[in-house]
Amino acid sequence: MSLLEVRDLKKRFGAVEVLCGVDLTLEAGEVLAVVGDNGAGKSTLIKHISGVYRRDSGDIALGGKAVAFDSPKEARRAGIETVYQDLALADELSVGANIFLGREPVRRWLGLLPVIDRGRILQETQRLIDSIESHIPDGASTVAGLSGGQRQAVAIARALYWDAKVVILDEPTAALAVMERENVIKLSRMLAAKGVGVIYIGHNLVEILEVADRIAVMYRGRIVHVARSEETTQEELIKYMTGYSERRESAA
Repeated sequence: MSLLEVRDLKKRFGAVEVLCGVDLTLEAGEVLAVVGDNGAGKSTLIKHISGVYRRDSGDIALGGKAVAFDSPKEARRAGIETVYQDLALADELSVGANIFLGREPVRRWLGLLPVIDRGRILQETQRLIDSIESHIPDGASTVAGLSGGQRQAVAIARALYWDAKVVILDEPTAALAVMERENVIKLSRMLAAKGVGVIYIGHNLVEILEVADRIAVMYRGRIVHVARSEETTQEELIKYMTGYSERRESAA
């Protein structure tokens, strides 16, 4: 049984059919890359999985159970965390406050009044940052001054702490320097090593072939090709991303 299953997923915006019967499976402990040109349907697909959009038809199952999320909050509650390009971090809050935002631990002051347990937040945050081997300055009072790679580490650490079953990384290295890209790849593999299913959206095929166990190619709202990373090449992926293979089959 797959961790996540998407079957015959369809979505239409007005006259435009954006998803045309998408089938996709994700296993626990694997990094599944989803690639495709702009407009292929990648963002629409992950927004259905993460509860942003409601599907027109089709099925989504998590751990073998059918799910239908009405909001991203419901998806997170079920164990699906999404790290978007803009990261959705609160710049003026600390690293710990961002990790626990909306789910802060509390203690009872004088045995009566509930107050945020800041000591536990600091302790758990440090333990978590140490566990992912990320270089975040101890003196960072807010995330505003962190680099792009450090901010990605905070977002991924948040998903890890809350025991996510599925983590969706949407173009996680798009604006990062080379060394920071390597760290995000390392963190993605670390998530998979802990049994998390990772969906990795990206355009850099060299990076994709390095990080992914399997690669699914989208073209015009469909999954047109799935291959293990060691069994494919950049050239083959580009053919499917640009529709070359479909045009060749039609001509034949």
